[in-house]
Amino acid sequence: MGKPITVIFLPQAEDFVEALEIKARRKLFFAIRKTKERIIGQWFTKLKSSEGIYEFRFDECDKFYRLFAFWDTEGESETMVIGTHGIAKKTNQTPKDEIKKAERIKREYFEEKNRTSKNK
Repeated sequence: MGKPITVIFLPQAEDFVEALEIKARRKLFFAIRKTKERIIGQWFTKLKSSEGIYEFRFDECDKFYRLFAFWDTEGESETMVIGTHGIAKKTNQTPKDEIKKAERIKREYFEEKNRTSKNK
């Protein structure tokens, strides 16, 4: 068994989750719980044509929800899944600009992390 998986939300992801209706929020946290237990399924998938971006996928009341995320496996004691931001949409298609936004947030996260670790 590998390191424990922790899921954290960056501010935009936190705002997205807080704005979800209760049924949608339950579905998201079910997907997160399964991912933390290392159970693989369609609720958490890597986006093709992306630089290491994944999405928690769930739908509720004819809306498709996506919470974008990436892995941070650099920790000694845990592996983290970092939620960047989320969207609600009417189709199952994931907009390319949202993928690019997640990739930008991921780059900024690791740049800041590297800057912080060098200053210690």
